[in-house]
Amino acid sequence: MNHDADGAELLTIGAFVRAARLSPKALRLYDELRLLPPAHVDPVNGYRRYAPAQLERARLVAWLRRLGMPLTRIREVCELTPDTAAEAVAAYWAQVEADTAARRDLAAFLVDQLQRKDTTPMTASATPLTMRYAARTDRGLVRAANQDAAHAGPRLLAVADGYGPEGGRAAAAAVSVLQHLEDAPAGTDPLSALEEAARRAHRAAPTADEATGSTLTALLRAGSQLALLHLGDSRAYVLRDSGLFRITHDHSLVQSLIDEGRLTPEEAPSHPQRAQLLRSLDGGSPFTPDLQLLDARPGERYLLCTDGLTGVVPPESLQEVLTAAETPEQAVADLIALALAAGAPDNVACVVADLHPADAEVPAA
Repeated sequence: MNHDADGAELLTIGAFVRAARLSPKALRLYDELRLLPPAHVDPVNGYRRYAPAQLERARLVAWLRRLGMPLTRIREVCELTPDTAAEAVAAYWAQVEADTAARRDLAAFLVDQLQRKDTTPMTASATPLTMRYAARTDRGLVRAANQDAAHAGPRLLAVADGYGPEGGRAAAAAVSVLQHLEDAPAGTDPLSALEEAARRAHRAAPTADEATGSTLTALLRAGSQLALLHLGDSRAYVLRDSGLFRITHDHSLVQSLIDEGRLTPEEAPSHPQRAQLLRSLDGGSPFTPDLQLLDARPGERYLLCTDGLTGVVPPESLQEVLTAAETPEQAVADLIALALAAGAPDNVACVVADLHPADAEVPAA
């Protein structure tokens, strides 16, 4: 067979790759994935030939690969009508730009961290610190009960967002288990202590007929360091002179879809499975928290909050409030007021803490 169904002469692999500007290796891969199968395969020698009409699809695949689109998504786009495919490409690129912005923020945070390590004298990094802190939760304007929990103390900051029929108890229990860390002896490894306490909370999470559990995001101060533990879609941020940085990554279905390029950040709030978590304290799934040790500095302000705040208040508004508020107490009050003004469809919990040198005079409330 040397012609297609329309009578056009089939192209050899060499002619096709030159016309489509694809490599033979790429063509083999697309064949294996059934993204661009040949029009004819010789049953004797296995030689493949392609129809001239396949060039348009091949060029589209090549262009989309140059955009960085994953092959699974390219396959979906290739099956769409031109108008719908155009919308899909536009949505993908919007997601790429949003992802690039998020990576830019992360890169800025890492650059800031590394520069501080290099330029800050060792004596400054070892400066004894103290915290001025405030915590508050609110039921919001829609939910019948408050299943969020928060704690702020001299050493420990934590927020938890419960879900399911026993979610409120799960969140309260998680925060309660961590509170004994306020009295941990000097010299205790903060990251190990935080992880072990959260593991106990995970094992003790209440069970119910329906899925139940809690998120947990916590910071434990030890000298001039902060140990961070994170499970779920609550968040932690740090405000410095160089800006507001998010230091956690959501463990949620919608975040995984965003990471894979299958959903844009703008689409996430309205996704029907936006509440589905991939990691949490639920007693039944593996305990896999994110753990990190941060170097803390005087003058930093930290925010821990549940998605009842971040789901309705954009990052730029968070930064405005955190920058303008004189005290953590005022910041917490203003943040919750923003959530309520935006409709507060979920419970809200937030903790704000300022770091000061231990021998400095702490501003009055």
